[in-house]
Amino acid sequence: MAGALLASSPFLSAQSLSQQNDQILNELKAIRQLLEKLAGPLGQPGAPIPTQAAAPTDDNVKLAIVTGPVLGKPDAPLTMVEFTDLQCPFCRQFHVTAYEQIKKDYIDTGKLRYISRDFPLDSIHPFAQGAARASRCAADQGKFWEMRHTILLNNAALTNDVFNTFAQDLKLNVATFKACEAAAASKFQADMQKDLTDAASVGVSGTPTFVIGKTGATGLDGVRIVGAQPYAVFDAKLKELLAKPATP
Repeated sequence: MAGALLASSPFLSAQSLSQQNDQILNELKAIRQLLEKLAGPLGQPGAPIPTQAAAPTDDNVKLAIVTGPVLGKPDAPLTMVEFTDLQCPFCRQFHVTAYEQIKKDYIDTGKLRYISRDFPLDSIHPFAQGAARASRCAADQGKFWEMRHTILLNNAALTNDVFNTFAQDLKLNVATFKACEAAAASKFQADMQKDLTDAASVGVSGTPTFVIGKTGATGLDGVRIVGAQPYAVFDAKLKELLAKPATP
């Protein structure tokens, strides 16, 4: 999110710039708070910071691939992992702009597989964790990407009850969905904790943040791109990576 100002219009008013600066400052505070409690149960304060590798000082990172919903060919030559907060306005901005073109040019053509991982900043986005859990509950019924898309499009108007409405609109079994939501805090805790820990290990400092690289058996050596950048930024990097020989 913090990096997304790079994709904003150069003709923003002083008031708009001030509002975006306030958003960025609030997110940075939220990220700091989140990192301070990573070792404890998700959403519980006061835990010590875990011992882990220092965040990278450049944009070259290594990331393990975890199981979960994958968009695109499993054996696509490139992988893009997005760390997202589904209530983040800049995550929505990316989704309705650059993402659509990336999907058309790279995912749908078999060049790229796309993986979504959660980085909910619940101290400033009170429905972000609920949104992440709702998408995972929808995945149990084969509708992860549809739920994710619906949440992002409507993320300025999220409430505690709206996810059930989305489930109904997507023709999910609503009773099953509600039962999943009721158990979601414990059911998905380990997976969401893993997302947060991995995000910290690759230096996530805002949402959305992406890691893009050659697809490997267990992970990828990739590059980090921060923010809702324009399509041209992703296109240039994807073309560069495709031109590189595969790592043995």
